[in-house]
Amino acid sequence: MATIKRELSTRADNLGRCQIILRVTIGRGLQPRLKSGIYISPNRFKNGVIIKPRANQIEAAELRELEARLISIEQHLLNLCISTPREELSKEYLLTEVDRFNHPGRHKAQETNATDIWEAMTMFLERRALSNIRARQYQVLGRALKRFQLYTKLRCLPISVTLNDMTADGLSLFAEFLFNEEDISRQQPKMYAEITKGQERRSPKPRGNNYLSNLFRMLRAFYNWCLEENITTNNPFLRFKGMPTERYGTPYYITTEERDRIYNHDFSGHPELSTQRDIFIFHCLVGCRVSDLIRLTEANLINDAIEYIAQKTKAEHPDLIRVPLHPIAAELIRRYKDIPTEGKLFPFITPQRYNDAIKKIFTECGITRAVTVLNTVTGEEEQQPINEIASSHIARRTFIGNLYKKVKDPNLIGHLSGHVEGSTAFARYRDIDEDMKKEVINLL
Repeated sequence: MATIKRELSTRADNLGRCQIILRVTIGRGLQPRLKSGIYISPNRFKNGVIIKPRANQIEAAELRELEARLISIEQHLLNLCISTPREELSKEYLLTEVDRFNHPGRHKAQETNATDIWEAMTMFLERRALSNIRARQYQVLGRALKRFQLYTKLRCLPISVTLNDMTADGLSLFAEFLFNEEDISRQQPKMYAEITKGQERRSPKPRGNNYLSNLFRMLRAFYNWCLEENITTNNPFLRFKGMPTERYGTPYYITTEERDRIYNHDFSGHPELSTQRDIFIFHCLVGCRVSDLIRLTEANLINDAIEYIAQKTKAEHPDLIRVPLHPIAAELIRRYKDIPTEGKLFPFITPQRYNDAIKKIFTECGITRAVTVLNTVTGEEEQQPINEIASSHIARRTFIGNLYKKVKDPNLIGHLSGHVEGSTAFARYRDIDEDMKKEVINLL
């Protein structure tokens, strides 16, 4: 009969966490200490028990997930001790099994000698905690790679689109393919029909550097993960000099006066927009991304504030974001407290329908002024009516832009918006306000 006792390593990582050690006792003479691969803050672990806070429900939920994973590892080890002959049980064997449990993709690749990029990407999507939106973007990337692979074969190009054989030259040709895919589909329709066989038939649209930059950053993150998991030793990005760079214009957003005009507007003639208006106003007062907005529940309400961890940056920067509730935001929450919302704070609809509703709301409220935007395909500035291009992200920009006008402290606002220090996206807000420029000039 095997038993397992939990201990805590005395060595902390750069985040101040210590690894949980499992001491397995298998009869006399065999008591291996096994690294679990699970790290925890020392103040959340006592006498082998994970201590969950009462006030911080988000941290409590994450600790419950960690505990469930730890219990699964322990049960896996106990099952092995029962099913494996005693002479085969050793510390090395059990350590390998713990690692196999924590990193199945790594071992699957090693056992099959897999070089298939699609198989590796499937492992990546299974193991990484990605938002639904990000996971769909990786599926788009996967389909683009498949089209590129068939394109290189039909054109007899000396490029191998596999995990272990992709090169910097291959990445350059992939970027060129994505940039010119619309022309390829139009000028060589038969060949393009061949390379899109089995995929949903959509005519590709013109693409600019911003689109390519996003896909290539995702592809680089995928390769970094494969390297960390020992699935490959190939890193084509080491010699890749053509990484597309993003270019964005100055953020446009609505003023507090325009926001209040939307909040006070009578939507009795368009009752279907009333709820989406309330959600949009709340969104403007919280400033999170839409992927985080639609996940908010009562558990995120803690001591008159919204607390959450941004899904987009959770893997690299799992920082808690806390935004005190504005009185209007608190009133909107109370307004929907007794309305069925499937456990969410509001009756959310799909992000696309939410975007469509925002455009209608702006039009209904007469917020139609022209704003300057950057055409991400041509790189040229254009004037467009704000109601025709408004989307959910304008709520986040409104939150940040109006705060920046009042406070002018990027560090404070960054803590509220979840932007990391030095963020290039956040730096664009320094050019947003003409009044701020006038104030500086008047100091001369």
